[in-house]
Parts: sequence; C-alpha cells; structure tokens
Amino acid sequence: MIIRSTLKKRLLSGETVLGTFVDTDGSDIVEILGNSGFDFVVLDMEHAPGTPQSIMNQLRAAEGRGMDAIARLPNTERTTVLRALDIGVSGALAPQINDFSTAHEFIDATLYPPFGCRGFASTRATGYGLASSIPEYLAEANSDLLRIVQCETETSVLNLNEIATIKEIDMVFVGPYDLSLSLGVPGDFNHPRVTEAIDKILAICKEREKMTGIFVSSPEELKNRIKQGFRFFTYSMDALIFAAAAKNITSVARNVMREMKP
Repeated sequence: MIIRSTLKKRLLSGETVLGTFVDTDGSDIVEILGNSGFDFVVLDMEHAPGTPQSIMNQLRAAEGRGMDAIARLPNTERTTVLRALDIGVSGALAPQINDFSTAHEFIDATLYPPFGCRGFASTRATGYGLASSIPEYLAEANSDLLRIVQCETETSVLNLNEIATIKEIDMVFVGPYDLSLSLGVPGDFNHPRVTEAIDKILAICKEREKMTGIFVSSPEELKNRIKQGFRFFTYSMDALIFAAAAKNITSVARNVMREMKP
C-alpha cells in the first residue's frame, strides 16, 4: 500500500498545522510525538545525523501514528533530493535558498519529467513498484509533495521576490535564528531588522500566493505569528522538548529531596 499524504491539501484548504523538528536519530521519539498530537515532524538531515536510511525508519514511525513527515535536506543537489523523496516523505524543506538558481535546482529535482529532472525507480515512494498505475503515481507525486524553501539570510530576503516567481514553490519557511545571525543581531527576534525582514517576507509571499511557515518556541510567540498570518509552525525540536521536561523533573525532585532530608 502506498501511503498518501494529506498535509499539502490541508494547508491549501486553510488549516493551521503544528509540527516539530526531529534532530535525534531514532524512531521511538517520533512515535511519542505522533501520540502527543503533532500534525507533522521535520526529519532533519541538515543539522542532525539523519540519513535516508535512518529517516526512513522515522518515517515509518510517523505514518504508524497518522503523522506526516517532511525531510529537511542537507543541500539541493539532485541525488540528495532524490534519495530523500524516494523513501516517501510528505514534503521537502530546502535550507539556505539564497537565490533563484538554487531554488530552481531544488524544485527541478522534486518534479518528474516533463516538469523536472526527478528520476524514477521502484522505491518505497512507489510502493516498491506496486503502484497500480505509474502515470497516476507520477502525477500525484508531482502535485502532492509539499515543496518548501527556507528563507534564513539577508541575501535570501533580498532575492525572495525573484525566488517566489517559481510557481511550484508551495511555501517559504522563515528560520528566525539564522536570519537574526545574518542580520547581525543574533537571537534578537524583536529587533527592527528582523521584524522588518519578516514583514517583507510575508508581503512578498502574499503577493506571490505562497504559504508561509516559521519556527516558534513559546505559546506567546505562536499566538503572535498566527496574528501575522503564518499557518505552518514547527514548535521547538525533540531534543529541546525532552531536555526541558527532564530539567523540570530533576529540579522539582531535587527540591522535594532537600525538603525531605532528615
């Protein structure tokens, strides 16, 4: 059976979706995240040790819990994109998209001919060759994959109007940490340089009819971003979520132990 993703359709229908980054190299945490109610996970192959093999097992865990999985790619090279898509992810997030040429390279690699240069093989994405109709599979793969470019540098913001002319780009994802670094104000998301850049991104995406996504790390930040018009959110990441929970447990437990000490 070929797993059909509904994430892109849900977004196009106007839904707001919640996910998180997975930077650990295992499938158990993905199952826990699915049980916890996340709509999707972003399996990180850029900053994390993820490989096509390891994220394939994480993808299976996500599918088993009714959750979509997106691959954040390490680069936009054709074979890198191809290997990630062939395992059957719902979408691909391309980092460091700073110019039209890089964006086009990414999009071209995600599309089967005659629209792009993606090669065909009997991989997991095709049900290991058991797709009932190859032409039907090719059409669905071209239309259903969520294609996301990451805007995370000053150069990307400056070139975004041209980048966003590529019609197959579905979404522009804002990386606030790297964007603040590029703008010379590390971690200061409320600095005018950062807020102005994000406002510009939103304005361009609205004009070009592109969806927008962003990383958030608190309920208040999530609330503010929804007000701005974002509908796709990665809330923190698995390691940070676990670290915060573990720190809270040890802090509370140590206080109890001190209070109960004879």
